[in-house]
Amino acid sequence: MNNPFPNQKAMLHSQKQRTLFEEAKSYASEYLDDVLDRNVFPTENALENLNFFDEAIPDIPGDPAEMLRILHEYGSPATVASTGGRYFGMVIGSAFPPVMAAKWLATVWDQISALHVTSPISSKLESVCEKWLIDLLGLPENSVAGFVSGTSMATMCGLAAARYELLNRAGWDVINNGLFGAPPIRVVLGAEAHSTVYKALAMLGLGKERVETVPIDSQGRMIAEAVPNLDNNTLLILQAGNVNSGSFDPFDEICEKANQANAWVHIDGAFGLWAAASNQTKHFTYGIEKADSWSVDGHKTLNTPYDSGVILCKHAHALVSAMQATGAYILYGEHRDGMLYTPEMSARGRAIEIWATLKILGKSGVEELVNVLCTRAQQFAIEISAAGFQVLNDIDFNQVVVACPNPEQTTAILDHLQKSGECWCGAGNWHNTPVIRISVCSWATTAEDITRSVQAFIIAKRECSD
Repeated sequence: MNNPFPNQKAMLHSQKQRTLFEEAKSYASEYLDDVLDRNVFPTENALENLNFFDEAIPDIPGDPAEMLRILHEYGSPATVASTGGRYFGMVIGSAFPPVMAAKWLATVWDQISALHVTSPISSKLESVCEKWLIDLLGLPENSVAGFVSGTSMATMCGLAAARYELLNRAGWDVINNGLFGAPPIRVVLGAEAHSTVYKALAMLGLGKERVETVPIDSQGRMIAEAVPNLDNNTLLILQAGNVNSGSFDPFDEICEKANQANAWVHIDGAFGLWAAASNQTKHFTYGIEKADSWSVDGHKTLNTPYDSGVILCKHAHALVSAMQATGAYILYGEHRDGMLYTPEMSARGRAIEIWATLKILGKSGVEELVNVLCTRAQQFAIEISAAGFQVLNDIDFNQVVVACPNPEQTTAILDHLQKSGECWCGAGNWHNTPVIRISVCSWATTAEDITRSVQAFIIAKRECSD
């Protein structure tokens, strides 16, 4: 039988090894050269060619160069061009090329960020990013950060910390005793809380159907006057960036009420929390510092590569207790050990890309990024309205909600758009009406991209009417 590793040292230092990386670089450069002009969604031919991968596992080692060639030839055309300028679906950001280069280097490092002893560089950059994010978002200085896959996991971490702390106040040790027999926790949230919040509640045993929902206004903002009386057994979940409209709950007023009752406040800020980094939008986030925990994505508004989420928590002990893991082989030390703040042990060094992004942008660059995304969203709303479409939301941030006179037409036009490949927008249901969700999240989106995409709407409308 052939040995795929005849001489490991020679393999690592051989010219052939270097050639493989050069080939990968060439393929990646070719992809980036075309991504701004190609179809946003793969063509039918590209999707059909994915059948090439349907084969039995090879019996013998294969040629590495051939493997890379196949991956580029059949894989690259079947990707969604979300790093380009005309992808507006699912609040997905792009990635800055210099940061992608940093990710390449970090991928070769292949670090496990669980402990300082498994990766001192990951430990250091997590510490630096923690300080930078707290400063950038205006959060309490004693807050801590955990670097996870995305807001879904960050939200679960924040709610787990809340569960621990609320039950601890009631004299119940949820870590050792579980939830059987535990005092009940009240969960209060807005009527349009994100689905990932409900998922986290279900996974944590707090229940999706036991929640108390607070009425919202026409833009999806929680009505402060409708928040029920709270107590120190309450988990209150607020939202920075409604999934449809992009609206923000009135944090200052609601958090003040929660603080007086000693309730725990978690803010789901997947894409909207970054509004705090801009003087033009930070008024939407006034009062967020009064919350107890916050979840946010890097791979949305900040435009870091996937996957990148952050849990921030004012109470380090609560988060660490909720995420705790022990074992004789787990060597905690005096330096930062990342797994104290996350559920994962086998986690890559996500903070490397956040550090790289913040390093090249700085505070002013992040502010400009937020402002540009908002400007492009406003341009989209103006031009799409002028083309005869209905814009249903106030353009507070980067979201535009579009509809046609009847639901059937909205659905048909969206289907046409998605298949055309000219631009890609997501579907939604808002106020019991099918809508087209436009999320402007990419630094690469230009004013010309917006106009070109609006033209695609016009063409889709005309062809759907024929």
